[in-house]
Amino acid sequence: MSAAWIPVLCLGVCLLLLLPEPVGSQGAVPIAITCSTRGLDIRKEKADVLCPGGCSLEEFSVFGNIVYASVSSICGAAIHRGVISISGGPVRIYSLPGRENYSSVVANGIQSQTLSRWSASFTVTKGKSGTQEATGQAVSTARPPTGKRLKKTPEKKTGNKDCKADIAFLIDGSFNIGQRRFNLQKNFVGKVALMLGIGTEGPHVGLVQASEHPKIEFYLKNFTSAKDVLFAIKEVGFKGGNSNTGKALKHTAQKFFTADAGVRKGIPKVVVVFIDGWPSDDIEEAGIVAREFGVNVFIVSVAKPIPEELGMVQDVAFVDKAVCRNNGFFSYHMPNWFGTTKYVKPLVQKLCTHEQMMCSKTCYNSVNIAFLIDGSSSVGDSNFRLMLEFVSNIAKTFEISDIGAKIAAVQFTYDQRTEFSFTDYSTKENVLAVIRNIRYMSGGTATGDAISFTVRNVFGPVRDNPNKNFLVIVTDGQSYDDVRGPAAAAHDAAK
Repeated sequence: MSAAWIPVLCLGVCLLLLLPEPVGSQGAVPIAITCSTRGLDIRKEKADVLCPGGCSLEEFSVFGNIVYASVSSICGAAIHRGVISISGGPVRIYSLPGRENYSSVVANGIQSQTLSRWSASFTVTKGKSGTQEATGQAVSTARPPTGKRLKKTPEKKTGNKDCKADIAFLIDGSFNIGQRRFNLQKNFVGKVALMLGIGTEGPHVGLVQASEHPKIEFYLKNFTSAKDVLFAIKEVGFKGGNSNTGKALKHTAQKFFTADAGVRKGIPKVVVVFIDGWPSDDIEEAGIVAREFGVNVFIVSVAKPIPEELGMVQDVAFVDKAVCRNNGFFSYHMPNWFGTTKYVKPLVQKLCTHEQMMCSKTCYNSVNIAFLIDGSSSVGDSNFRLMLEFVSNIAKTFEISDIGAKIAAVQFTYDQRTEFSFTDYSTKENVLAVIRNIRYMSGGTATGDAISFTVRNVFGPVRDNPNKNFLVIVTDGQSYDDVRGPAAAAHDAAK
């Protein structure tokens, strides 16, 4: 064992004591770790480790700067801080207490991520070389081999590819729920996250806490394994305050679902809103805003208000008004937070039923389109059929349903005839069939009168519908009446 000379101050004579060097100092063999070994995997206050070379920068998860959350990759943190290069090398890790607000910094080719809170931290310095080479394999503490070759488990799991979705859990952190039920809520969310099958090619999840002011606890990009998500959920602390769920839902739609936060293109965006009791603000408007941002809103309500509490509830029908349809698919009720395991699978099945994710608003499923079709004599029957084919080709590109895009058609000459209105047909097949069977009227051309008729009789009944309104005029020539005035009035009516 190597030794060190330690000077000791004494009376009269100063002696040098020969003491053994502490374990982990010069001469100790550093522990070989893998590229993905995290700070929380090293259960020592101080340790020397050896990072392998050739790690891909993309596989590092690093949270913070200088002081890193213990869920961070040790080797990733060491490269981020400049202690080692991509070639690997010795690193000394020091355990530190947990903290709040780990910052995001780009350094040495690695973009660290923000994290609102974690229970333990670490920092790294340059380590001292030992005799062991970095092989990328951690020192094993398992029993001796039995002769069977162990199957290597991939470091990153692809997840459930049949349930690709970007999901935000918006949990209730208000005084309504309290600390005890808040912890039960976190346990339930953890079970849902585990059953979803989180992975790089499966669902990604993040978490937002609703209270007086919303707080994004972690983003979609922060964790891509169920194990890490469960750790993160466990670390979320109770905030308290009013249950401003509407405010939190708007914040989630606008700030959480961004490309920088990890949203993937072409993947359904979902927010699962947990409400214990009732919200203290307007959740209906927030649901509309969320859908305008392309987000599907699920409401999980727990413990409905008792009769004595109904006077404090702004709107007893807040669940039905927050989701885009009240057929039960986008809403889910649990009587309390006890014995919730049986509710996990049915909720997961809903979140993975992508063909019903029609509540997010896009150009293709959030419009009312009325076609104003010229049926005058100058068109002729053959050209009229071409016009109907043209209208059909446009209509078939939209997601027509009772909660999606809606189509109407009016034919005009000097007179007007509503072929079908927005509420008559709710499937694409029916709409296309009716368009094909429209009968040619023949007559003069009064486009201005037709515009006024359509605004009044077709768009009027759906004035309160959240879809955006469009009037498409298909005509072959000049009108016999004024068009500018009715067209300007139509624009004004749409404002």
